[in-house]
Amino acid sequence: MEQPPLPRPSSGTARRRARDLGIVIGSADTGPLNAITDVPGVRVGHSTVRREPDVHSGVTAVVPHPVGPRTPRPAGVFTGNGYGKLIGTTQLAELGTLETPVLLTSTLSAFRVADALVGWMLQRPGCEEVLSLNPVVGECNDGLLSDIRARPVREEHVRAALDTASGGPVAEGCVGAGTGTVALGFKAGIGTASRVPDLAGRRFTAGVLVQANFGGTLRILGRTLSPASFGTDGPAPASDAGSCMIVVATDAPLDARQLTRVARRAVFALARTGASYSNGSGDYAIAFGTASASAAPVADADLGPLFEAVLDGVEEAVLNSLLAATTTTGFGGRTAPALPVDLLLENLAAPPHHPSVTTG
Repeated sequence: MEQPPLPRPSSGTARRRARDLGIVIGSADTGPLNAITDVPGVRVGHSTVRREPDVHSGVTAVVPHPVGPRTPRPAGVFTGNGYGKLIGTTQLAELGTLETPVLLTSTLSAFRVADALVGWMLQRPGCEEVLSLNPVVGECNDGLLSDIRARPVREEHVRAALDTASGGPVAEGCVGAGTGTVALGFKAGIGTASRVPDLAGRRFTAGVLVQANFGGTLRILGRTLSPASFGTDGPAPASDAGSCMIVVATDAPLDARQLTRVARRAVFALARTGASYSNGSGDYAIAFGTASASAAPVADADLGPLFEAVLDGVEEAVLNSLLAATTTTGFGGRTAPALPVDLLLENLAAPPHHPSVTTG
């Protein structure tokens, strides 16, 4: 599909999503909100924990309805690089079911968040006799900008994210679990997107949400764009630092094996954005389904458009996480610059640069 002309850059360009700037990824239609909440029954809540200048953290909840030990959702998980703390992954992979919301947070707060999630779930209707529960909590290390050792995310923050989770537009950028995260040399955070692919004559929705905190060099529409491309210096975390948590939801009637295949594509999509998949990166995807158990299943041979939808959606969600984020100065005086929108549009509109090739 031919890329439409990009808007002219103008001074004071506000933080906007990729499509607001004319950056269109893929050809499939998006859902009405271009967000994970386009999938029926999926809600998102954030609790942001910010105490200037040292704490920039939080928790984000992705809540399918219904979900619980008595009403599990089919699910799959894929680990691209396992340097991370994805709580609950072994049972999820073994049984292929999700029985709690998926929570995202900061690395050293993940264990408190998991405990708070268990407490919240045990108080839900229908859980009065529950004796075993598998909380699913993912994390990224926000220690570049936040005092991670303070473990600032507490039970009240978890409950606030869960209790306020809603459908509708999803806040992106420096919010919830993305408050202190950095990706590809710029301030990042939470991003989301959706697609509505056609699978053998049936249209379904696939929505994604990312907590972007990974290394590499940003790529947009085939252009490689580092902080130096804009005349700025990016943050300097350890060369092998970074992670990305991806949550995929779909109303396509898939089983756990097929959802694991979907989760793989979600991690693969990070390569399109310039991810380095370094030694210290925890790159994970969880995919769950919301369809009724009585819905006619989708054949493997018909999954191609859904795979493509997830690849495109993750790429766009990462870009949205960058475009929504704002420059942040945090712990130790370290600063992560926002992706400069005006200069981004100038770079994308300029003729591509092809380095000269010499032959010997």
